[in-house]
Amino acid sequence: MKKIVFLTGTRADFGKIKSLIEILQNDESFEVFVFVTGMHLQKEYGYTLLEIKRCGFQNVHTFENHTHETTMDLTLAKTIEGLSEYVKKCNPDMIVIHGDRVEALAGAIVGSLNNILVAHIEGGEVSGTIDELIRHSTSKMSHVHFVSNSHAKNRLIQMGEIQESIFTIGSPDVDIMFSDNLPELEIVKEYYEIPYDNYAVAMFHPVTTEAKFMQQYADDFVAALLEDVHNYIVIYPNNDLGSQAVLKAYEKLKGNSRFRIFPSLRFEYFLTLLKKSQFIIGNSSAGIREAPYYGLPIINIGTRQKNRALHADIINLDYNKSSISNALKVIDTHKVRLTDGDFGKGNSAELFLQSLKKDDIWLLNHQKQFRDI
Repeated sequence: MKKIVFLTGTRADFGKIKSLIEILQNDESFEVFVFVTGMHLQKEYGYTLLEIKRCGFQNVHTFENHTHETTMDLTLAKTIEGLSEYVKKCNPDMIVIHGDRVEALAGAIVGSLNNILVAHIEGGEVSGTIDELIRHSTSKMSHVHFVSNSHAKNRLIQMGEIQESIFTIGSPDVDIMFSDNLPELEIVKEYYEIPYDNYAVAMFHPVTTEAKFMQQYADDFVAALLEDVHNYIVIYPNNDLGSQAVLKAYEKLKGNSRFRIFPSLRFEYFLTLLKKSQFIIGNSSAGIREAPYYGLPIINIGTRQKNRALHADIINLDYNKSSISNALKVIDTHKVRLTDGDFGKGNSAELFLQSLKKDDIWLLNHQKQFRDI
């Protein structure tokens, strides 16, 4: 029996790996452990550990990785410390990490320095800002790569990764996006006390490399929303550097009947709300990944998603308030076409399981090889 540790630090990465955890936990060939840290344990951001507990996963371990003076380097250091102690107790055969967060980088460092196979989900993509640096660094510290598409695979090969270590499985959240188990809209609206017949989704995250400008960016974003006429489901940003500026700007929305503001939403409930929304606005990857699959109009603001695989129908803007306001005036007549996407067909978990049940992965050399092109 192989022991697998999944690391999750945010509601976003948990949505990506949830189906992978579930399929392994239901297979007798694997013993699953879940290391929960980061935003999941912060009450300000919805204490999403509760969502993980609702899933009934076995062997869930929590670790508080945020210091009083939270900066990304200190978060990285503390996560390494906590995860290192944990893996010495459970002695896993593999650590599974996702994406471009410092928690993922910590997982790759701990695994590689303790001679544990590291599997990276959704490496080889371009993220923009500091996220891109973290994602590629994480890939280079990882032994196994589960990528979304051929473009990501080719980038990893360009970075010197051996082809035998790369498995194309699609984006795991697509499994959940088109699941028959998504809740009905009326159930979601009742659960979250959302009174609107029609609404849009707003998600605005800090851009770490532009932190000194974030207050102005957030204020302009909020000012444009306040001048608009649509109803909005507003979801808190992640907790990167600059998030306090966004939260401060959101104070101006409180008490306004056109806005329902949430620190976090359960992933399946969020997907139902997104699917039934009029459009999404902000700079979340949900506007690049999930929204095009649902055929939604998308207003993408600023540089956070720069260079990501952009759908042709996305309206890309700068941070200027007038640009945002002008886009909101025409969004109701903006025509979109449903994308066939390039992030899989909703069977990522099954492909993931099949890969782990073959001997190839477990025979990969723990000593990384660089393949020259």
